[in-house]
Amino acid sequence: METITIGKSAVVTSRIGLGTWAIGGWMWGGTDEAESIATIQSAVARGITLIDTAPVYGFGRSEEIVGKAIAEGGLRDKVQIATKLGLAWKDGKVFRDGRRARIRQEIEDSLRRLRTDRIDLYQVHWPDLETPLEETAETLETLRREGKILSIGVSNFSPAQMDAFRTAAQLDAMQPPYNLFERGIEAAELPYAANTGLTVLSYGALCRGLLSGRMKADTVFEGDDLRRNDPKFNGERFTQYLQAVEELRELAQRRYGKSVLALALRWVLDQGPTIALWGARNPSQLDPAKDAMGWTLDAEGKTEIEAILARCIKSPVGPEFMAPPRKRPEQV
Repeated sequence: METITIGKSAVVTSRIGLGTWAIGGWMWGGTDEAESIATIQSAVARGITLIDTAPVYGFGRSEEIVGKAIAEGGLRDKVQIATKLGLAWKDGKVFRDGRRARIRQEIEDSLRRLRTDRIDLYQVHWPDLETPLEETAETLETLRREGKILSIGVSNFSPAQMDAFRTAAQLDAMQPPYNLFERGIEAAELPYAANTGLTVLSYGALCRGLLSGRMKADTVFEGDDLRRNDPKFNGERFTQYLQAVEELRELAQRRYGKSVLALALRWVLDQGPTIALWGARNPSQLDPAKDAMGWTLDAEGKTEIEAILARCIKSPVGPEFMAPPRKRPEQV
């Protein structure tokens, strides 16, 4: 497993991280605790030592499962825990809250659920547009000095927002959506990370399972599965993306002897100081992880990938549908 140091911190972690949004169950059709624990422990056994979670994933459930899996497996000194702050919820609805008092409450709740005394990477989940970013940053820098967190990151921030944040805290990482199909950060955020020494944790590296190679035209998403509201998984767009996956699968096998999943992960890892966050819900889904290690895409392969995307996807769409409301509800 390839490793990377997160920003200017001393935190060294694997370049593939286990994303645990689905493990929390919310917006993914529920969760199976025993299977989730087995998945987390299997990931660590395979060398995937970064576990990325958040309080809002299942409204605390994901963090609780991660904490239980690590504690029961005696794994705390073998893993790096990345969690988040800045999203609160009321009556099942999520909103942004990066105020100092809220962060102080969140860190204690997360430490309790995760059964630990420190968080290796603490990330602002979404910018709170009603709270000065400097207030949020100062609070996190204080937590770092107190030893409760070891490095600081932001998620879904623009370069201007990161500039404001960095006036009050050492920023080590950013976590944007980034994969073969969602590449909006290439215009500004990715160059910004390269110029400022930030490590990029790419969430949705498999584009919510689309790049796993397992989906078909008749795949059905049920219950509260967020893909029911994702434009990529509906109508003509779904057909376009599935065709792209099929052509990428053929390229991966012909040129590299790999699966399309391994190709998608390797593509992310080849973009710079990046970590690919990959969601899994059972141990068998982790089997292809090893196939993304120890090789790189060549120039001809990259050119062929770009040609496939241009040919197949006539109406590309980003992940904007996932953004939470910009304002807090009243009386909060």
